Amino acid sequence: MSPEQLLAEPETALPTLRAAVTGLPSYVPGRRSLGANIAALASNESHYEPLPAATAAVAEAAGRMNRYPDMAAVELRERIARHLGVTAEEVAVGPGSVGVLQQIITGLCDAGDEVVFAWRSFEAYPILVELAGARPVRVPLDDAEGHDLDAMAAAVTERTRVILLCTPNNPTGVPISHGRLDAFLQSVRSDILVVIDEAYVEYADAGRGPDSLALYRRYPNVCILRTFSKAYGLAGLRVGYAITTAAIADGLRRTALPFAVSALAQKAAIASLDAGEEMAARVSLVKQERARMAAELEAQGWRLQPSQGNFLWIRTDAPLLALLVDAFDAAGILVRAYQGDGVRITVADPASNDRVLRLLAAHAPVRTS
Repeated sequence: MSPEQLLAEPETALPTLRAAVTGLPSYVPGRRSLGANIAALASNESHYEPLPAATAAVAEAAGRMNRYPDMAAVELRERIARHLGVTAEEVAVGPGSVGVLQQIITGLCDAGDEVVFAWRSFEAYPILVELAGARPVRVPLDDAEGHDLDAMAAAVTERTRVILLCTPNNPTGVPISHGRLDAFLQSVRSDILVVIDEAYVEYADAGRGPDSLALYRRYPNVCILRTFSKAYGLAGLRVGYAITTAAIADGLRRTALPFAVSALAQKAAIASLDAGEEMAARVSLVKQERARMAAELEAQGWRLQPSQGNFLWIRTDAPLLALLVDAFDAAGILVRAYQGDGVRITVADPASNDRVLRLLAAHAPVRTS
């Protein structure tokens, strides 16, 4: 074939990704620890090893991993239902709460529908919304780093299908009070699903956040989203769940990837619920460290919002944020920086927390009287 003929040949068309996919921002996971002296405080994982009962359940189940797991997760759903006083028909499970959230958005949103959420909040929210072809509606946080519920109510349109409320909010740690959330729900149309994302609820002090189960019983358009990845220490197994009406829960199970929650994850989650007192004791220690760190940082001159998660949030301007990130990296401490907003630091063991306190003391803001 002559060069002229080659030039005349039309280009072969190749598969292309959807525009919604090519335009997606990448989810940025917390950086991993690369050595024994690295403090991994970027991912909000539990710094404790899995509960012994969960480890034993996984070891026992491993001998049957040649078999598919129960796709309906009946035993796990029944155990969650007993734990929270609902029915198994009201429970849907998935690979982490983010997996369940993808099922929610896939199940409720058509192209062009809108999902309202606070910003800054969990980074996966806009990614999952755009992947479904829906439109993310970001509502800025208020001056106290919490949800501006009045502004969120004003952002609702006839195309709104889902509202996401993260309490305590990730990354700021600020909860939504029960009274404020109750008033907000009274103002929201009943055909909008309001998802109360409580990934960190176990770390919240009593009375600081909403009684989500009471709100669910009062408002049928409420959906509660929780996970075993944080306080229960099963981040590596990926299992979360939603509490919602039986009809919505059935739809979430229909949209789920088949066999997405492994048999090992299901058994570990059940064992973890059964070891609730041991988990609560670990959470209590994290809360003690959170309070100790917050008090010392405030004494150093840092201004913090009271966090109800297993992390602390420091809002900074861009120059200071860059300086802090470099300092943390040099000290072998992995934290999560949010460009233009601030830095989130997971509360871990006392020794790691002391490293954080020493570093921040060296960069504390200059006080003015």
